[in-house]
Amino acid sequence: MFFFNKKYSLIKSGILIGKTDIHSHILPGVDDGSPNVDTSLQLLDFMESLGYVKIWLTPHVMVDLGNTAEKLQKRFDFFRPKYTGKIELYLASEYMMDQGFNTRLTTDPLRLGNEHLLVETSYMNPPLELYDILLSVWNAGYHPLIAHPERYMYMDFPDYENLKNKGYDFQLNLMSLSGYYGGRPKKVAEDLLEKGMYNYIGSDLHHLYHYKPMLEHMKLTKEQLDRVEQLLVNNENV
Repeated sequence: MFFFNKKYSLIKSGILIGKTDIHSHILPGVDDGSPNVDTSLQLLDFMESLGYVKIWLTPHVMVDLGNTAEKLQKRFDFFRPKYTGKIELYLASEYMMDQGFNTRLTTDPLRLGNEHLLVETSYMNPPLELYDILLSVWNAGYHPLIAHPERYMYMDFPDYENLKNKGYDFQLNLMSLSGYYGGRPKKVAEDLLEKGMYNYIGSDLHHLYHYKPMLEHMKLTKEQLDRVEQLLVNNENV
C-alpha cells in the first residue's frame, strides 16, 4: 500500500512544459512583485526554463496601490518590447474586493481572456457582503475567478462548497502544495484538489528567493500530478 504514497518531482514530471500561467506578479514596478525590468526578465527566464509558453501578468489592483487599467496597460506596453524570449505575454489584473472594487467594475477592468475576472480578499477577513460583491461581478458581465482560496484563513469547507455551488471558479496557487504559505494552506489545497474543486492554477510568482528552491524540491503524488496537469490544460481556455 505504501507505493500509493510515492511522490514525484513536479519539474521532472514535465507537466509544466508547453503550459500557460494565469497568475503572476512579473510586471515591473507596480506592486509587491518584481521591482524593476531586470528582475522581471530574470523571472521570465526562469519560467521559460520550466517550459511555460504563455504567461498572464496580473498585478494587484487595490485601494492603497493606485493602479488603474490605463496605468497598467501603459506599463505593460513599455515592458513588453524589452523581453525577447519565447514566452507570450498577456496582461490582466488581480482585483482586491475592497471598498473601491465596485467602482473598478465600471471602468473596463483587465480580464483573463474575455470572461474571467481574477479576484481576491484579505487573507484574514472577508469583505463585508462578499456574496453581494461576487454577484456584482456576474451582473457586470464577468465570471469571478477566486484566487488562491486555500490561503483565506477565515474560510472553512462549507464556505468553499457555498462558493462553488454558486458557480464561482477557484484558482489554486501551485506553491500552496509545497507548504510555501504554511501548513494550513497546504492541507486545504490538497483537500480541495482531491475533491476536484479547483478550475485553474497559477504560479502567483513574485520573486525567486524562496519560490525557486521550493519549486525545485517540490514532490507530488501521481494523483496530484494528474490533477495539476488537468488544471494546467484548463488554463489554455481561460
